[in-house]
Amino acid sequence: MTTVNGDPFAALNTSGTGATPKKKADTLGQADFMRLMTEQLSNQDPLKPLSNSEFVAQLAQFSTVQGISDLNGTVNGFTAALTGDQVLKGASLVGHSVVVPSDSIALPASGNATGLVMSPGAGKVTFEIKDASGIVVDTVEVEATGKGETAFAWDGLKANGERAEAGKYSIKATHTATDGTGTALNTYVDATVDSVTIGSDGLYLNLPGLGTAPLDYVLRIGKSAS
Repeated sequence: MTTVNGDPFAALNTSGTGATPKKKADTLGQADFMRLMTEQLSNQDPLKPLSNSEFVAQLAQFSTVQGISDLNGTVNGFTAALTGDQVLKGASLVGHSVVVPSDSIALPASGNATGLVMSPGAGKVTFEIKDASGIVVDTVEVEATGKGETAFAWDGLKANGERAEAGKYSIKATHTATDGTGTALNTYVDATVDSVTIGSDGLYLNLPGLGTAPLDYVLRIGKSAS
């Protein structure tokens, strides 16, 4: 099962120190191409001058270089536009609740921790919740009326009735069919978007207590928590 990434800056296209040294171009530009062709014409053998077909072929190459340069400029502009669009999308998600796939759940200082599973059919779904030490702190059972979405909520109380500390807990779901067949299920948890990170490979949502999740992990977007 896919889990939420814990490194919010793993995909950032940034440098930690100062300015990046300017790299020497490893491809020929238009000026370089024209200079080479001019030098070739001025130093050609008078007894074996450049043929018309060769000259036309080199002009075609020059045209290709020009076309590639123009295309690069267009692509760069398109990329900048997409980045700006991602920033706007990210800003609009801050404060909203989302549902993401995760084998962990974040318990707030007060209130419930909630999520859902996709049940394969009618039966019972058991949620086993463990702390960072791997100790089971509580077990929640929910009846699945049929195939499809089954929601769950943990009130944050341990099996002994004490309130568990706020933080991150692992969660494991198992579906038990009416015939006794057990099936492990992927878990999806509710979280509120705290902030957004723009990475070189896309948009990342920062989820309190869970870490970060790529935008394409989001299964559902709810109303603002405020």
